[in-house]
Amino acid sequence: MNSPAQTISRDWLDWPFFDPHHRVICDALDRFVAQGGVHSVDHRDVDGACRKLVRALGAAGLLDCAVAAPDGDVTSIDSRSICLSRETLAYADGLADFAFAMQGLGSGAIALAGSTELRHAVLPKVRSGEWLAAFALSEQGAGSDVAAMTCAAREDGDSYVLDGEKTWISNGGIADVYTLFARTGEAPGARGISAFVVFPDDPGFSVAERIDIVAPHPLATLRLDNCRIPSSRRLGAPGSGFKIAMQTLDIFRASVAAAALGFARRALEEARLHAQTRRMFGATLSDLQLTQAALGDMATETDAAALLTYRAAWRRDVQKRPTTREAAMAKLAATETAQRVVDRAVQMFGGRGVRKGEIVESLYREVRALRIYEGATEVQKLIVARELLKSR
Repeated sequence: MNSPAQTISRDWLDWPFFDPHHRVICDALDRFVAQGGVHSVDHRDVDGACRKLVRALGAAGLLDCAVAAPDGDVTSIDSRSICLSRETLAYADGLADFAFAMQGLGSGAIALAGSTELRHAVLPKVRSGEWLAAFALSEQGAGSDVAAMTCAAREDGDSYVLDGEKTWISNGGIADVYTLFARTGEAPGARGISAFVVFPDDPGFSVAERIDIVAPHPLATLRLDNCRIPSSRRLGAPGSGFKIAMQTLDIFRASVAAAALGFARRALEEARLHAQTRRMFGATLSDLQLTQAALGDMATETDAAALLTYRAAWRRDVQKRPTTREAAMAKLAATETAQRVVDRAVQMFGGRGVRKGEIVESLYREVRALRIYEGATEVQKLIVARELLKSR
């Protein structure tokens, strides 16, 4: 997404949620974007672009805030740094945000529950950008309802044998390491799921289908057919997979809201620039009160969503308190807001707004998935309501 508006403005760094080191991180991100770390990549080759982006992010040290060091503590990862990174990268380019986020999400469970050997074997390569990581949780009939998972793992001596399919897997087909969740049957429902590390060259592992979506991202359905892996690649205790998955998602959920903010802020800036230069009825588009009202709504809604997003991240980082409700509110508000803001920008551009290659057209395709993945809007509403009712 390349245009004169590619550099993000950050007057909100003066908000009390942030510390001086967050400005240092933002400066490093700005240099990465300005020096071509995003726009020098050929996005027509999505797989190749993801690999190049991850390598570039790793070489610049920008993955350090999302991927734990092998002897580090993933729970100490700074959520505000992840959010600022995702907001900046999403503003510049949706695929760059995707590449960054998947390194953290795909390796988070290994950092949380992996053995010392696994952590040292995997995390440095993911952190440096040498390896791409993936988080294989979803199935055809088990997306939001993880407890409905059917992919199974049975213990056989010093191995586990995995059978089943996982789908909608980001980085599927190009990842070098997968955190994969399968039913091991210690108990019914969510309590009978375990987590494993799977490599693409494991016998019985295959990519059943590559999935194309409105915004080009590498997605796939994975098939496990009598896939045998050593027991040492189980993460945590048997039956603890659901807990590990939720802990991992909790670390990164607020950052989905931050990515949505990046899309919303880019759409708002593109709309502002267009409105101030587009001539209409003897004036500029920005002179019309309807345009001013739309821009006012877009700016207000975006800042409101930003406050919710960084409140959730600050609460986790500084107060060290649970953020289940706050992160759900942030994701709900930011993704729905971003959809509205981008849609208004497209409308303001008129015919140009739906032309392939325009920034706002690309944003329109990029933003839609955020309202679904890592918990759809409807699920976030249920989480907020459940937490509200528990507190009374």
